[in-house]
Amino acid sequence: MNSPDINVEFDGHVAIVEICRPPDNYFDAGLIQGLADIYEELDADRRCRAIVQCSRGKHFCAGFRFNKATGKSGQVQSGQTEVEIIYEHALRLYQSGKPVVAAVHGAAIGGGLGLALVADFRITCAEARFSANFSRLGFHHGFGLSLTLPRLIGHTQANLMLFTGRRINGDTAVSMGLADRSVAKEEVRKAAIELAAEISGSAPLAVQAIRKTQRLELLSELPSAIERELSEQTRLKTTSDFKEGISASAERRPPEFCAE
Repeated sequence: MNSPDINVEFDGHVAIVEICRPPDNYFDAGLIQGLADIYEELDADRRCRAIVQCSRGKHFCAGFRFNKATGKSGQVQSGQTEVEIIYEHALRLYQSGKPVVAAVHGAAIGGGLGLALVADFRITCAEARFSANFSRLGFHHGFGLSLTLPRLIGHTQANLMLFTGRRINGDTAVSMGLADRSVAKEEVRKAAIELAAEISGSAPLAVQAIRKTQRLELLSELPSAIERELSEQTRLKTTSDFKEGISASAERRPPEFCAE
């Protein structure tokens, strides 16, 4: 299962899936496909009863790294854009059968927040930062956040995060319901493994059946929601606001949008 970008280890019945692109752990289509492949392999592995999704380095996942010069994600040989491929495999992550606990230290930004919300639970720390920063880039959110974010924190709080792009620290994330527990930064992964091990102590077939039932509505709505997100992202990528948002982010300055 291991690759240069993803490491998998077992702690009893817990599979620890670690993204290895430090310090920021930006993703691309290849990384999301690799994670989806691993989750599918773990679905078929009887040793695995729960997954801990974690990352090596400073941040959990700082999102998708756009081309700083053009703001474009590039084309692949199939004719699909890279973002289309990312969302194709993001759906596979959502459809996996084993429960997932995300160990969120540092930042979970943009698509990185989307990846964190694929999980059933999130263990974090005060130093963590959660942000749906798409509007600050002149962009539409993706990765299924249209559904997952309001389901956790309600529509008003979700809209507040989406409209402002503000950063939420780990303690605030717990108080909002965006994360489940905040511990000392050095204890985040350990606490996530402990929760996954507790889940693993229950009957695995029962847990998987319960999880499938609990996610039925989400999984039925995700394809159309992601299709809508992708359509809006594609439209907004042609605007001057998107170019300005990407440039401002790369140059670490406030954006100056003009609604064109």
